[in-house]
Amino acid sequence: MSHTILSEIAASVSELKRDPMGTVAAGDGFPVAILNRNAPAFYCVPAAAYEALMDRLEDIELNRIADSRAGQRVVKVKLDEL
Repeated sequence: MSHTILSEIAASVSELKRDPMGTVAAGDGFPVAILNRNAPAFYCVPAAAYEALMDRLEDIELNRIADSRAGQRVVKVKLDEL
């Protein structure tokens, strides 16, 4: 059975248990695929990469909202009126 691994670096669960921080460092800032019996079990994602991913997802969602509102009428409001 073949599996798609969405990472350039892979490590076994045993390697992760033996040296967690070394396994993360092996990815050089990118996710590391953790394999269980040669199949991807999960991805070990460094905090900075995860934060960048979440920022990107938020930007995509905000752009979707802005695009959906593009044709709406503009209403001018003064701060004192709020």
